[in-house]
Amino acid sequence: MIVTSENITSKQRSKLKSIAATLSPVTQIGKGGITENLLKTLSDALDAHEVIKVTILDNVDEDPKNLAENVAELLEAVCVIVIGRKAVFYRYSRRDKFAHIEL
Repeated sequence: MIVTSENITSKQRSKLKSIAATLSPVTQIGKGGITENLLKTLSDALDAHEVIKVTILDNVDEDPKNLAENVAELLEAVCVIVIGRKAVFYRYSRRDKFAHIEL
């Protein structure tokens, strides 16, 4: 079963949070907001890693949680958690021969 924001369990969310705890942010979202280039970068990172962390800079006018939810929706991913200005996203990778995270 592919995990979506509608069917993710608290146990699955907890596992993803523990994986993300050791990750460094792959990119930052700045005052430019959500751009096609940003979405392409995040999509490629999700395809490669399944779980990524992103920093939301202080100069972004939008609430970090709302921004993260919008990004997740556009990427067809799950916003696992937003803590302060860090957001964690998960999306099952469709790559063949990929060591998928067991949820």
